[in-house]
Order: sequence, then structure tokens, then C-alpha cells
Amino acid sequence: MHDIDEFKTEFLNESIEQVLMSESASEKRTILLVDDEENNLQLLKRTLRGKYDIITASDGKEALDIISEKGQEISLVISDQRMPEMTGTDFLREISKSHPDIIKILLTGQADTEIMVQSINECQIYQYILKPFDPLDLVETIQNGMAKFDLAHNKTAMLKDLKELFYKTIKSISSALDAKDPYTHGHSLRVTLYSLILAKELGLDDATLEEIETAGLLHDIGKVGIPQRILCKPGKLTDEEFEIMKSHPEQGEKIVRKIKKLAIISDWLKTHHERWDGKGYPSGLKGEEIPVSARIIALADTYDAMTSTRSYRVALSHEVAIAEIERCSGSQFDPTFAALFIQNQDKILAAKENPEKYYEQYSYLKNSIGINL
Repeated sequence: MHDIDEFKTEFLNESIEQVLMSESASEKRTILLVDDEENNLQLLKRTLRGKYDIITASDGKEALDIISEKGQEISLVISDQRMPEMTGTDFLREISKSHPDIIKILLTGQADTEIMVQSINECQIYQYILKPFDPLDLVETIQNGMAKFDLAHNKTAMLKDLKELFYKTIKSISSALDAKDPYTHGHSLRVTLYSLILAKELGLDDATLEEIETAGLLHDIGKVGIPQRILCKPGKLTDEEFEIMKSHPEQGEKIVRKIKKLAIISDWLKTHHERWDGKGYPSGLKGEEIPVSARIIALADTYDAMTSTRSYRVALSHEVAIAEIERCSGSQFDPTFAALFIQNQDKILAAKENPEKYYEQYSYLKNSIGINL
């Protein structure tokens, strides 16, 4: 007997699936029919008349041109196997590379085991149908194929929407943190932007870029627990106040490690104030003991802190900040990363002058995932 939580989960999944199916059923899908025999095309068109939008092609090359132009509109392809110049399996193999989500059905007049295995393994076909076919069976196969296509696409859309909501929430948290101190407005976004510039110059992989962007936006989340009187104090902090301020990396790590999707970046938040020479905090890590992403964010964070007006001093110039990074290379900062930061200082300065514009350009989430930040 299922427990209540399991029943709720199953019921919710079934309900979502029903909604997705009912929504997609109202949309007229497009099918591409590919056959070199006009009589076969006409039979297929009559069988599917009124149910779908139909596009036809007389051979594989013509069909590939159509896919190239209208592939995003096509949900399902039915192709004959024996055609001039290009076989059905050759054609379906090509569209599998460019449009793997399109449902593919292969028609053939011969029960060839080798072709069947090839079409399944190399072309990811949905169904292999022998001619002559029963029109009702074909219609049912197409309906089932369309259901699979719709469900996959709607689930993908739902996951994208959830991811977009997740990262918009992160950006909102980031903005709210910056708003605690009027002098740090836009700080987290700029730190994230400078970190992404450096990360891309280092050639880091997509997964790391996504994680760096997330970590950059949340690197100061631990400051949510720091009293306002300390965050916004116009003068020098006392030793006691500085110790409280120094607790924010550990507080940030404690906050995000409880969130499954953010657990991977928790160490980065904890270590972004460590130093290459081991004189940082909270753990006194040294050199390559410090995570790569934390070393990147440390550079970006320090540069932005120096070039922004704070409650205790006016902003330093870009040139002074770059000179300070060069001076602290090998002590405060990873010397390799510091050198790369300096080499790309023109990009950094341009981003500093117009962060919103350059964030649109460098954001991994915006450009690779398609999230509307």
C-alpha cells in the first residue's frame, strides 16, 4: 500500500501529464512525408488529412533542405527506405544529428533485419513499419509518436521555466543583499561579470561557468546576518566588528549547503576571502588548496571593492586597482589568474563602465541556456 506522500506524487505527475497532453492536443502538428513515389505520398496525405499540417519531399536531399529551413516546426517525419540518391536511413541519420527530438518513422517494403537494427541504433527511429501498412495502425503509431514528442517538449519547457525561476530568485536575493548597503549597489552583478570574463579566458567548461555565475551572484549571501551598523559603518571597523564581518563567508556556506542545487558552490562562498599566501580567512588555505572558482571570485571581488565608493572611502581608479592587483600577485592572488586579469583589463574596464550591457554578453545562463535574466 502506497503512503500518502507517494500517492500525492503519483497523482501530481499524472495530473501534469494530462494537462500537458490536453494542451498539446489543441495544437496542430507538422509532419514531413518523404517518398519518391507520388502514389505513396498521396496515400499518406489522405490518411492524415485534416489531422496534421503536411509537408512532402520526393527524396532525402529535398527533405534535408526542408529540415534546414523548417526543422523547428516539424514534429514527426515519415520516410520511405528505398529512394534515389539517399536511403531513408541515411536521411534519418542526418536529421538525428541536427534535430534529435523529431519523431522518426521508417517505411520499408522489405523485412530487412540489418536495416532495422541500423535504423534503431544510428537513426533513433521511433517505429519501423512494413509496407503495405494498415492506415489505422499508422494513424495510431503517429498519435503515440506525437504524444511522446509533446510530452518531451513540454517537460523540457517546464524544466526551463523552473530553472529560470530559480536563477531569477538568486538574482533577486543578490540584489536584495546589495541593497542592504547603498554603497554596494550592483556589486554582486559586477563581481559575477568580472569572474565570467576571467573564467572564459581560462577556457573553463560550461558546468563551471554556470556554477561561477551562481557563486558570484551569491558570494556575499552570508552578509545577511551581519548587523547594518557594521556593514554601513563610515569609519574603520574595530577588531571585534571586523571579526563579525569576517564570519560572512562561513555563514554563506552554511546557508547554501542546505540547498541541494547550491551545495556544490558552498565551499566557493566559504573560501573567497582566502589568500594565495595562506594569510586569508576563515581557514587559512594556501595556493591550490583554494578552489579555482574562489580564486577567480576573490580577484573580481577585490577589484570591484577598490573601484567602488564605499562608506569609508571614495573609489580608486581602474589604473590604481590594476596596479594593486599586480603588486599583490603571488601573495593575495593566484599569480596566473592575476596576470590574466591584468592582460584583460580593457575588457574588465569596459564591463565596469556598462555592466548591464556586458552581463547580457557574458552571462552563461542567458546565452547558453536561454534564460531571460
